[in-house]
Amino acid sequence: RSAGSEPGPASYGRGGTQPTVTDADLALGKIDPTRFAGGKIPIHPDKARAALAAHVGAPLGIDGPGAALGVSEIVDENMANAARVHAVERGAAVAERTLVAFGGAAPLHASRLAEKLGIARVVVPADAGVGSAIGFLAAPAAYEMIRSRYMRIDPFDAAAANALLDDMAAAAVMHAREAAGGRTITTRRAAFMRYAGQGHEINIALPDGNLSAADAEKLRHAFETEYRRQFARHIPDAAIEIMSWVVVASTSESTPPRLAKTSARSAPAADGEQRVLDTKSGREVVAKVYSRDRLEPGMQMPGPCLIVEAGTSTYVSPTFDLSVDSGGALVLDRRRA
Repeated sequence: RSAGSEPGPASYGRGGTQPTVTDADLALGKIDPTRFAGGKIPIHPDKARAALAAHVGAPLGIDGPGAALGVSEIVDENMANAARVHAVERGAAVAERTLVAFGGAAPLHASRLAEKLGIARVVVPADAGVGSAIGFLAAPAAYEMIRSRYMRIDPFDAAAANALLDDMAAAAVMHAREAAGGRTITTRRAAFMRYAGQGHEINIALPDGNLSAADAEKLRHAFETEYRRQFARHIPDAAIEIMSWVVVASTSESTPPRLAKTSARSAPAADGEQRVLDTKSGREVVAKVYSRDRLEPGMQMPGPCLIVEAGTSTYVSPTFDLSVDSGGALVLDRRRA
């Protein structure tokens, strides 16, 4: 997931004091200045380019376009490197994943981020510019409580564990009920466990109901199974300790229906064209500009192109082709040739 910030007005493009990433996007041509924030906020590409040239380019001895490319590349590389580190920590192959871009800035940078990570597909959901707000409204009402309480599982103090978990559940349900609106609330419990003396714990789900001394062996088995999954082996008969306990009280989460397939169809005539300095090639390309509200499921178009909407813009680089799925999401697929 690439979650960009909401599109703040370009600092110098609006007469500010410091150039921003949005200024770089504007100078590169990824933002249509006549449609920024639905055309409600005036911005000025010439001021953005001048500011980048003066405050970034001049000290480094590079021209204005080079300054904009540099700012954009640094931002994209920072995001790509964070994704690589996260993937390594989780043992995941990032190139096999789909990149979902939401927020005001992420769709502008998603193509380049995918190129850096070797990702073949990018999805930009409908209303991506306010994706965080939509997610907040659609997410289940939930409250998570974590408390530290050291305990070995040999011997396992089931009475102390039950007292702690019951107290945490009561508090978590009370807080979740404030946002639940009368919906049913359920609880999930877990414990952060590790081999004695280790520096990091792993999250292990706890069984429902009161725990008993006999559950110690179940906890050991669950911990060793998850440990093997993450690290390929476990340490037989080693002491295991619980460092903290987790209770999550939440309403149910509905599973969205699977989207129907669409039939390919031609895209409408472009609203115009815009020259974009592509960050991968370092060359200027001519991108066709489309209003997102004119795109319908099944429509397809090759990159480079720029999809404009009130909350954000999506830049489709020459590496990708674009299609619209039945839910209205933009799907960028890496070009085979």
